[in-house]
Amino acid sequence: MHSEAVASRSADQKDSRESRNGGPRLDAVSLAIIEQLQEDGRRPYAAIGKAVGLSEAAVRQRVQKLLDQGVMQIVAVTDPLTVGFRRQAMVGVNVEGDVESVAEALSAMSECEYVVMTAGSFDLMVEVVCEDDDHLLEVINRRIRAVPGVRSTESFVYLKLKKQTYMWGTR
Repeated sequence: MHSEAVASRSADQKDSRESRNGGPRLDAVSLAIIEQLQEDGRRPYAAIGKAVGLSEAAVRQRVQKLLDQGVMQIVAVTDPLTVGFRRQAMVGVNVEGDVESVAEALSAMSECEYVVMTAGSFDLMVEVVCEDDDHLLEVINRRIRAVPGVRSTESFVYLKLKKQTYMWGTR
């Protein structure tokens, strides 16, 4: 994204906007920085600055502020299969009682990579990453189902990962 594209964002985005969840207000330049990093998380700050019309130091400060505010993370995303995790599954969880306390307990488990409260057939959807089928069985049967408030689970074992991207932009 070039500085012309940053300047062409709509007026409400140009001034600033609040995220839908009531989080920090992000102006067009911060949004453009995020988009640059979504394209390449290792892109040099000088190159980002050139694209968005800021100095390298200003980009560095903005990125640090975005990290500190929890707006974004910069991480290495791996294919679990290549680093020894041969089994992934999405687990639908039905809860009796307080959904948030169950979500907190599941979030504390290292195998649970993604925990989201939902509306629909399940109260929670939990993505688990395990070494093998025995590990998956142990996580579901002895750990997830043992959490107080878990009424039932349904597992959706991944056969093949077709697409995984973090390029949804900053709409």
